[in-house]
Formats: sequence, structure tokens, C-alpha cells
Amino acid sequence: MPISDDLRKTLADPTPLYALAGAGDLAVEKLREVPELAASIAADRKGAQEKATARLQEAGARLTEAQAKVAETVSTLPTDLKALQERAQGLALQSVGRAAELAVKAREVYDELAERGKVVVDRQRKDSAEELNVIAARAESKADAFAAEVDVVEVDVVEVDVVEVEVDEDESAKPAAKRPTPRKNTPKP
Repeated sequence: MPISDDLRKTLADPTPLYALAGAGDLAVEKLREVPELAASIAADRKGAQEKATARLQEAGARLTEAQAKVAETVSTLPTDLKALQERAQGLALQSVGRAAELAVKAREVYDELAERGKVVVDRQRKDSAEELNVIAARAESKADAFAAEVDVVEVDVVEVDVVEVEVDEDESAKPAAKRPTPRKNTPKP
């Protein structure tokens, strides 16, 4: 049963949906900035081409330097296996530390997106509730208008003639005759 409880708990948690809503909201926000960026890029196109050419030349120079450093490093690589093993272990530990940092950062971003999504969902719920209140107010005003129309309709008054009945004193002493109770008509199937 613990597995089904964990699964039920996981499926009931709205945090992933909030994160998705937050990511969508962030994407919409960033997409709104695209037209401005496109306009500025088009305006700076010529300058960008010149900068790109200069950077390409710089990159070529850096590549040449890097090739020289690689060649120098390869020629000076320690031949001792123990030194290589220690360097590999050091790099592995650095990688593990970096991976842990990235996991923490990813969790922070996930939580931020979830919070942002929760705000978006709450805002949508509030807007929906306001729309329902407006609809209810309209329905209530229409019901009031209908009730006012019903009150205006005149009701015909039926006149009833009063008939006097004479009762003998002798008969008044007698107990009243029992009236039969009317039968209820039940509809036949």
C-alpha cells in the first residue's frame, strides 16, 4: 500500500501544474520582448557584422593560442600514472560538486516557476469568480424584473353568493352525520 499512497500523493500535488503555468507565463513575458529585440537587431545589423568579423578574427587568434597550449600540455603530460589518477579524482570531485550546485539551482528555478504558476492560477480563479458573480447579478436582476411583472398582472376576483341555511333546533341536538372521506385517485400505470 505505501506505493499506492505515494502515487496518490504525487498525483494530488498541484505543484507541477503550477510550475508549468509559471513557465508558460514566463515564456509569454519573454516572447513579448522579441519584437523590440528584432527591431534593435535590424537597426544594428551593419555594426553587428563588423563586430562579428572582429570577433571571428579574435577567435582565430585564440584558437591558435589554444592549439599551442594543447600541444605544450600534451608534451608535458606527466608519465606517472599515479599523478594522472589523482588529477582524475580531483576532476571527478569537482564535477560532483558542480552537479550538486546545478541540482540546487534547478530546484530553486522549479520552485520559482511553481510559485509564479500558482499566482497565475489564482488570478484566473479570481477572474472566473468575478465573471460568475456578474452572471449571477444579471440572473438576479432578470428574476426581479420577472417577479415585478408577475405582481402587475391583475387577478380576477370570483364573487361568491352566501346562502343562508335554517337549522331546526331538534336537529341541532343530534350529532352531525359523519361525512365519508373522499378517495384519493391514484394514477393508473
